Amino acid sequence: MDFSATMSVQDKAVSQAQVNNLNAVLKQEGVKQNALGQDDFLKILITQLSYQDPTAPMEDKEFIAQMAQFSSLEQMTNMSSEFTKLSGTLNLNSAISMIGKNVTIASGEHTVNGQVEEVTGTETPQVLVNGKFYDFNDIQSVR
Repeated sequence: MDFSATMSVQDKAVSQAQVNNLNAVLKQEGVKQNALGQDDFLKILITQLSYQDPTAPMEDKEFIAQMAQFSSLEQMTNMSSEFTKLSGTLNLNSAISMIGKNVTIASGEHTVNGQVEEVTGTETPQVLVNGKFYDFNDIQSVR
């Protein structure tokens, strides 16, 4: 028996058909993905197992290492998303604490002094001073 490491023409055609079907489904759903998800990783893993050379199979340790790396990456992505939400909440809370206080805001090349009357927004809050909204991050000083 000849167990070559390359895919046969038929296997390549089957694989290409599966890729085309997946792309068609993603296009229909309007899903734009910039990163691989857990399902994608499992599909790749199954494909690796299906087409590996039986005379030189991949070691279990390699699969476990790949799974651990993917799991770590997924958790880091989740943490990044949660930190972004937390940062937005902290910014909003800080902006709300400015209501009724006199502030100095950098607006272009000049500064604006006035009392914060209102706060809008969530992750990137804005403050209303002298009838005009300014980004919370533009506040230079509080009195």
